[in-house]
Amino acid sequence: MQENQPIAEKSKDDILVDRQGEVLTQPLEKKMTKQFYLESYGCAMNFSDTEIVASILNKEGYGPTKVMQDADLILINTCSIREKAEENVRQRLSVFNKSTKGSKPIVGVLGCMAERLKHKLIEEEKLVDIVVGPDAYRDLPNLIHAAQTGQKGVNVLLSREETYDDITPMRLDSNGVSAFISIMRGCDNMCSFCVVPFTRGRERSRNAFTIVAEAQDIFDQGYREITLLGQNVDSYKWTNPETNETVNFANLLAMTAKVNPKLRIRFSTSHPKDITDEVLYTMRDHHNICKYVHLPAQSGNSRVLKLMNRTYTREWYMERVDAIYRIMPDCTISSDMIAGFCTETEEEHKDSLSLMEYSKYSMSYTFYYSERPGTLAARKYEDDIPYDVKKRRLAELVAMQREMSRLSNVQDLGKTFEVLIEGDSKKSDQQFRGRNSQNKMLIFDKVEGYGIGDYVHVKVDTNNSATLFGKIVNQND
Repeated sequence: MQENQPIAEKSKDDILVDRQGEVLTQPLEKKMTKQFYLESYGCAMNFSDTEIVASILNKEGYGPTKVMQDADLILINTCSIREKAEENVRQRLSVFNKSTKGSKPIVGVLGCMAERLKHKLIEEEKLVDIVVGPDAYRDLPNLIHAAQTGQKGVNVLLSREETYDDITPMRLDSNGVSAFISIMRGCDNMCSFCVVPFTRGRERSRNAFTIVAEAQDIFDQGYREITLLGQNVDSYKWTNPETNETVNFANLLAMTAKVNPKLRIRFSTSHPKDITDEVLYTMRDHHNICKYVHLPAQSGNSRVLKLMNRTYTREWYMERVDAIYRIMPDCTISSDMIAGFCTETEEEHKDSLSLMEYSKYSMSYTFYYSERPGTLAARKYEDDIPYDVKKRRLAELVAMQREMSRLSNVQDLGKTFEVLIEGDSKKSDQQFRGRNSQNKMLIFDKVEGYGIGDYVHVKVDTNNSATLFGKIVNQND
């Protein structure tokens, strides 16, 4: 998924929407005659897709603006994972439609919500001019041209092939340190609560050599960290048509790690049924592959997991946790947890709490179940857990995670970590912020000679549940 991820005290959407309104800040090579304003919501895959959209628009003569009122084109890249996410988008669309620049700008919806609602946004709600699904961004120029002539445009066709392999994304991260690389699209895991297979289609993996080439290009531009993205990265599989050799995710990790030892490799998201010991040993054997695994559990009870169609049991998940800590004792694990799934009992909820304690998560995304139209759960199960019960169970998950995060950070007191400087601390320009290999955020005083994009060694002095605080030291201190 996936920027440091704070302890999840809000819903999943509340956390992931924090970057709304972030737009391109990098200089453009040519003068743009038109301007676009773009907001992105949801998962890291959406932000990666936004960079592809920006690249396509740039070739059409559009430059970015941070001022919505100046835009000729306003786009919002959307998430459909929860009802609240869609409500947020509708609220933003009402704001966009009041924006003016002489004439009314073209307004469009991209991404998963576009795929799910299709014509409804145009024909019934009359909120937008164009609707573009995750696999149809190449058609944006045609749809924009049609909208300029007064027509409404929709393209939500899903592809069975990788759609954007030859497009170089326009990097949106203004710190110039971290970048995303999409390695695959879609999902074949039909989790009963999830809309992703319907909005992003079936799994298809990118050419491994184009991924490595993109990683090399990113490093050459000065970036020092990449995150390999996919709905389920562990199921990555690409077969070389020339040699008939298959590259799996462990192979791809090793290939990208060898681009340069100073390029950090992260990835998201892993599926508990698919993460292999081969992947874990590959992580262990390469210093620059970060020792952090996001391993969503969703529930700690086997019966509920079966209803969710997660295709593993509590015992299977615990064995994978054991394997991670056995192979990489210094690794951290994070998770997703759903409170109040259909028919969940109090005892089954307690199983989720106990799994969090067993797994010793460094952080979690926690949220209560939100029925999504069209999913298997919506068709087969009654959403029968009262709202106040869901909220109370969510609060208990959050409280458990807060304690797990605190204990995890307490264990780091006195330790020294290699940290990649990402920027100034949000509270003081006299301090830097950066993450260690375990994806924990560290805050430390600035020292002359170090800057953004540098690696430093930081000794931890104090902590809270979300952050470590320390000072730069010599490597041998």
